[in-house]
Amino acid sequence: MIPHLAKILLYPIKSLDSVEVENVAVLASGALQHDREFAIFDEQDGFVNSKRNAKVHLLRSQFTLVNRTVSLQIPGSNSTQVFHLDCDRQALQATLSDFFGFAATLRQNPLMGFPDDTNSPGPTIISTATLTAVAAWFPGLSVEEMRRRIRANIEIDGVPAFWEDQLFSEQGDFVSFRVGDVHFLGVNPCQRCIVPTRDSLSAEVYPNFQKIFVKQRQLTLPQGVASSRFNHFYKLSVNTQLPTSEAGKILQIGNEIEINSML
Repeated sequence: MIPHLAKILLYPIKSLDSVEVENVAVLASGALQHDREFAIFDEQDGFVNSKRNAKVHLLRSQFTLVNRTVSLQIPGSNSTQVFHLDCDRQALQATLSDFFGFAATLRQNPLMGFPDDTNSPGPTIISTATLTAVAAWFPGLSVEEMRRRIRANIEIDGVPAFWEDQLFSEQGDFVSFRVGDVHFLGVNPCQRCIVPTRDSLSAEVYPNFQKIFVKQRQLTLPQGVASSRFNHFYKLSVNTQLPTSEAGKILQIGNEIEINSML
């Protein structure tokens, strides 16, 4: 099979649920349009995300990008509340504040969103086979649950597990590759946080998750991978940068992937 783009997942509000799309435009910053476009902040101007606040896991959200709406299901409520992301901002903030128990604000950055790595704001990449392999390390966890825990933007199929580990090289080097006609630079493996250790819906912690992950990741690391990138093995998926020349280009499901060279 030919390596190809199999899934595109965007996270319009940082740390909330994803929306799956068939295609997406690249912004001048290298980020994907609508990905992490909004983020929730607390009274100290800190992110309200699932790293810092496990209650985020309990919020269910559905997005309709064309209408710019989010539907929120609040725990303990049988009804779904629908908010327009622009027109209903104050009402949405009030609902979030009630849920978290402090004044929460929603901020927008349509130029780059709010990525964890502002130096590499391009989409994170993983393969379907990798998600399948990693899920198998943890009895009781499905591939879909692992997908929700890892929260990558782009999923590649037609490749073996950990194929994407060749999309980064040693410190200071980049790997040039294309997805369709969009030029990417693979930067480094993504360091994971506390989020994958928790159930994506209930926040329940999987016992010894990180210990199991680190052991298995080291055992399954492909030959020839850039070992200098692994000062520890709690890393998975690939961080990317996209040159400004790619602004306005479209990523589409089915796009073939071709590795060009190391830069």
